[in-house]
Amino acid sequence: MSSPLRIALFTDAFHETNGVATISRELAEFAHSRDLPFLTVRGSDRTLLSRRESLEMLELKRGPAAFPLDKALYCDPFLTRHRKFVRERLRSFNADLVHITGPGDLGFLGLWVAHDLKIPLVASWHTNLHEYASRRLDGLLSFVPRALRNRTALAAERHSLRGLLRFYRMARFTLAPNEGMVNLLHTNSGKPSFLMAHGVDLTSYSPSPRPQAHPFIIGYVGRLTLEKNVRFFAQLERDLIAAGQHDFQFLLVGEGGQRDWLKKHVKHAVLPGILRGRELAAAYAGMDAFVFPSRTDTFGLVLLEAMASGLPVIVSPETGARVEIEHGAAGFLTENFSESVLELMRNGAKRGAMSLAARRFASSKSWCGVFENLYQTYEAGLEAGGSGRRG
Repeated sequence: MSSPLRIALFTDAFHETNGVATISRELAEFAHSRDLPFLTVRGSDRTLLSRRESLEMLELKRGPAAFPLDKALYCDPFLTRHRKFVRERLRSFNADLVHITGPGDLGFLGLWVAHDLKIPLVASWHTNLHEYASRRLDGLLSFVPRALRNRTALAAERHSLRGLLRFYRMARFTLAPNEGMVNLLHTNSGKPSFLMAHGVDLTSYSPSPRPQAHPFIIGYVGRLTLEKNVRFFAQLERDLIAAGQHDFQFLLVGEGGQRDWLKKHVKHAVLPGILRGRELAAAYAGMDAFVFPSRTDTFGLVLLEAMASGLPVIVSPETGARVEIEHGAAGFLTENFSESVLELMRNGAKRGAMSLAARRFASSKSWCGVFENLYQTYEAGLEAGGSGRRG
């Protein structure tokens, strides 16, 4: 019987509130629960090595040159100063595979030390950074004529995608959360690429009875940034009021550069900031519907959390297809968000049926099954990459 794979995960986010951090924490906990040898390497405000049975945790202090990519999310361009220390730690751990979560400071460090030690490298794609670049540039150039702004943003997106694909070519194999990105990575790198599914904690997120008389709560969880298209909620508010609806409220959970704009322009909005743990679960349970206007997400873990909480979700067709949501069952895949929200507000029976379907859908996405498949994918990727395990 072969020994379990020894995985070293270099993640650009771990304690933060985003999808990469959630996946990284859940993967580490899965490895610990199965007594699998697992090393996490992540950024911190201090450098510290700790251990919990089979789980080793290496935190690396980010220096004064670290700059914010978003709220509480930093990148240190000089994090490679830890290279020698990390290389020795990785050699001692005797990793079979280094897994990096993208082209951030930890991703580049992981790539470098894996190359030094000739350890096979897998890179997972989690964020459409090229689309983020396009939308943020579009926002910064709001004073520029629309036609020129569109051309500039599209050029930035094209060049950013080209650079990202060059980075991912350096991996032995790649992982992505949807089939479209799996195919794009394989086509542009010539390397094996596999699906990395996402899951949800079905114990933490579950439906809760709602009081009979209450405002209709329209929820959102995520970063409050331009690339998440959160300014859309102002238009949705206008549409609902024009349709004669007044007894509703937006619960917009998260932080980001658009928070002050939303506070000013969305009168029915409650903005509690970042919520975690029981507070976040309670926020989901208090919603009636979940609206996710982002078109840049590769998957959207918050959609699974919302559905596990029994919420019908309203998303764009491209986002819904990535998560494999069936239109009209657990939610709506639509370009007309306002019409779908109004249907749920007016039809309690429809909302109830969708709530049950949403919970059923999420129940098939447990983290345990996701990571059991991931370890099989690790093995398959090593074989397909022509390396097998390190001898």
